[in-house]
Amino acid sequence: MVAGTKRVAPLAALVILLSGCATQPDLANQCGMVSTFLEPDHQADIYRVVVTHLDGKPVISQPNYRLTPGLHTFVVAELIDAPSLKVKLSARTPKELTVNVSSNQRYHIGAKFNVDKVYRGNDKGFWQPQVWQQEAYECEYPEPL
Repeated sequence: MVAGTKRVAPLAALVILLSGCATQPDLANQCGMVSTFLEPDHQADIYRVVVTHLDGKPVISQPNYRLTPGLHTFVVAELIDAPSLKVKLSARTPKELTVNVSSNQRYHIGAKFNVDKVYRGNDKGFWQPQVWQQEAYECEYPEPL
């Protein structure tokens, strides 16, 4: 064996390992945004929602939720103020919406008013939560100080 070969092999392996890491994207700072602030198109029977829970935890509703990429579950209550909505308050219960958040995307969520559904006692099908708009949005978690 040639002198110094024992030191070169581990060093070469370390260089290869580190160069592979340098080409990987930094997933720690990536995020997407889910928003409730934008006024939806009432002509399309879409209305605003208020978020009550995010990923199983109660939250105070806010206009934007900066989230890591992946699945996130929201519990939302509809804010449908259409004159044609004749539903008792007791039937106006929150619903779940799962959003598959991607990096650098913004998802606007709202309540789709199903005007063609006939309300029958406990039928809560008069609305459905949905992502009504998706757009590119540069999102990054701030670097820790």
